[in-house]
Amino acid sequence: MAVYTEVPDDALDDFVTEYDIGSILSCKGIAEGVENSNFLLTTTQGRFILTLYEKRVDPSDLPYFLNLMEYLEERGIPCPTVLHGRDGKGLREVCGKPAAIISFLDGMSPRKIDTSHCKMVGEALAKMHLASLQFPMNRENSLALTAWRPLLYSCGQYIDQVQPGLKKFLEREIEYLHEHWPTCLPAGTCHADLFPDNVFFLRKKLSGLIDFYFACNDFLAYDLAICLNAWCFNQKGSIDLSRAHSLLTGYCSVRQLTVTELKAFPTLARGGAVRFLLTRLFDWINNPTDALVRPKNPAEYYHILSFHQKISEITEYGLE
Repeated sequence: MAVYTEVPDDALDDFVTEYDIGSILSCKGIAEGVENSNFLLTTTQGRFILTLYEKRVDPSDLPYFLNLMEYLEERGIPCPTVLHGRDGKGLREVCGKPAAIISFLDGMSPRKIDTSHCKMVGEALAKMHLASLQFPMNRENSLALTAWRPLLYSCGQYIDQVQPGLKKFLEREIEYLHEHWPTCLPAGTCHADLFPDNVFFLRKKLSGLIDFYFACNDFLAYDLAICLNAWCFNQKGSIDLSRAHSLLTGYCSVRQLTVTELKAFPTLARGGAVRFLLTRLFDWINNPTDALVRPKNPAEYYHILSFHQKISEITEYGLE
């Protein structure tokens, strides 16, 4: 989450009057994340999230994201849902941007990740995968393998200023992944961005999954590999095997990985590291100077990717 577009008071008033959520008490920008403009909206009837969709979000994808959250919530997955106005619409426009009001979930992202968090995340991801098997909509992963080389070159001439030799390093890695990427793995609806700041916990229990705006159809094990990268490494790129074991066993306690998924997992983990290294690199180089946002350092994923390049078996991540 972040703030790229400020909403004037009169525009906010006009927008909120389309809903039966009471009168505005406050509206405060949320600085975390890097994709959309988000605000904590408090009214006389409660707290909500106002989201303006921008940057990488294609407006034509929004019905997929919003319908998916509603579909999952109806099936017991703790995630926010879009509020519908008096006219029945959940998606409208403010300040020239597509916008929606989303339900507020209680809880906090973990400040210090431990094995219990990772176990619950693994379980929740597997439950989400199973709950969405019959979801009728599909969305291609816009940040899949075929997008990585163009994304690298879109970063321009400043790549090696972030990390000496980084451009050549990524060119070689992307070439490797094109040659070794699996083709026949179980696929379905993926969150594709289930980082710690997108998971809430309350009273030591997982209370919510948020930010479904990269959700797509892809390999389910790739979604798990993204979680491994996000939850089980420190900022220097060192893995915590206890956390990794908890994440993977938590997932497998709900949905068992196939033999082909187990074999492909190290490659999928490399791909997940490349995907986030590239998007962080792009944001680091192109961050607007006036945005209320803290871009994430891409160097963290350089170290994570370097670790994965030495791995050949999923057992080396702590899965027995």
